[in-house]
Amino acid sequence: MKTATENRKPARKPPSNREQLKSLIATHPFVKGLSPLHLGALADYAMTAKFAPGQQIFCEGDIANRFYLLLDGEVILENSLDGSTPDLIGTLGAGDVLGWSWMFEPYVWHFDARAMKPTRAIFFYATWLRDFCDLNPELGYGLTKRMAQVLIQRLQATLSNCRDVARKNPS
Repeated sequence: MKTATENRKPARKPPSNREQLKSLIATHPFVKGLSPLHLGALADYAMTAKFAPGQQIFCEGDIANRFYLLLDGEVILENSLDGSTPDLIGTLGAGDVLGWSWMFEPYVWHFDARAMKPTRAIFFYATWLRDFCDLNPELGYGLTKRMAQVLIQRLQATLSNCRDVARKNPS
């Protein structure tokens, strides 16, 4: 007769960190349509990140060597060209991408980013990922198309903000 211990099924081995990241990445709208192979490649250059309210994520003018897929929380983008009170560029949350500057020369941030609420994200080592994309044009092209969409959305939001300011402060 078998003991209770012998009747139990062996415990499943927990998935590796890479597999957990791959699963987490796969749920983000930014990567919709990427192949499992490409999702795995992204996981090789990723880790999770957390930001506290008020925490600076990056600063305008610094080297852009990373980007984030936001899972939850809230991040604001600001611009302060003359060192005065920063202008709000936009607010990002779950499902958004933070950071497009890593993909386009001169690879410097064009805005400041700061967490407003507790924020969880997937952090990508973009310098290494950019080199990998150079060697794997299919993934590079897929990411470039997606980042271009992010860039267009940010440009449209910035233009909308400028129009709002101009309406409120006619010359």
